[in-house]
Amino acid sequence: MGQHPSRGGDKSSPGRPGTLSRRRLAVAGFASVVSMRDARAQAWPTHPIRLIVAFSPGGFTDIAARLLAQGLSIELGQPVVVENRAGAGGIIGTEAAAQAVPDGYTLLLGTISTHAMNVGLYRQLPYDPMRSFTAVSRVASGPNILVAHPSLPATSVAELIALARARPGRITYGSGGIGTTTHLAGELFKSMAGVDLLHVPFRSPAPAATALLSGQVDIMFDTAPSALPPVRQGRLRALGITSPRRSPDLPDLPSLAETLPGFEMRTWVGVFAPAGTPAAIVNRLDAATRAALAGPDLPGRFAELGMRPFPAGPDEFATYVEAEIGKWVDVTRRGGITAE
Repeated sequence: MGQHPSRGGDKSSPGRPGTLSRRRLAVAGFASVVSMRDARAQAWPTHPIRLIVAFSPGGFTDIAARLLAQGLSIELGQPVVVENRAGAGGIIGTEAAAQAVPDGYTLLLGTISTHAMNVGLYRQLPYDPMRSFTAVSRVASGPNILVAHPSLPATSVAELIALARARPGRITYGSGGIGTTTHLAGELFKSMAGVDLLHVPFRSPAPAATALLSGQVDIMFDTAPSALPPVRQGRLRALGITSPRRSPDLPDLPSLAETLPGFEMRTWVGVFAPAGTPAAIVNRLDAATRAALAGPDLPGRFAELGMRPFPAGPDEFATYVEAEIGKWVDVTRRGGITAE
């Protein structure tokens, strides 16, 4: 008897009509979806982009976001609109960004607080800084300055450490509240110097700085724009800067690392996108951010905020964030600090 062609025309799968054809269709369909997604990524952006800030208008992060948005709008050819979603130490806005569609039209200007310090401060965050986001581009960073009231008999970091060891628990340091950068910088100092300081939290950095000026607290790790004017007026004494090296703007001010090797505390911000954002969009955003940071205006405007451009691409930025998480989780756990 002669051979009959297999039903469905699929000679490689006798008894399973159309299996190979269905597989080919599935592969073709997947390739079509990928092709359409890539095409959309290449065409991006075609309408305005939302840049979420997880803090109130007027603060440093908000101002930095608006400066960056102007530069990105020019580079990308579409408006970049800042949206403030403040509350719960930055958690509300950060969660909103994590849950957004990963299409490049919703971004977050994340910070050292939202993506590093909060991990140790809160038992259950509604987002994971590493898994819920794609690190896009690091933007800027700035140090704090360790300042003391002139009545404190210490003119250097070494003298402060010696004084604190002689007066355990009696030297006070003010902060803008539990879990803030001004607080955790002090906790890092306590841990690395092996001293016992008394933390005095305020509702925000401004009243803490006022208390320092009046002598109600002894020291504070304040931001440069807040600390430097009274230092120059002789109303406060600057002991050190929290960057790993001396600042070119303040070459006579020692870094704390000169006395405590390895000490570093930078307030930083960077652009994040929801996890799953296409790589083509991430790379274009990174390039646009770097171009904006290299422009004629942005570095000077950041300098007014006590910050400098601190660029890094997606891989380097993600590695940096992971290291920051480990560092600040260790600080909060050692100090038994929670924000809940």
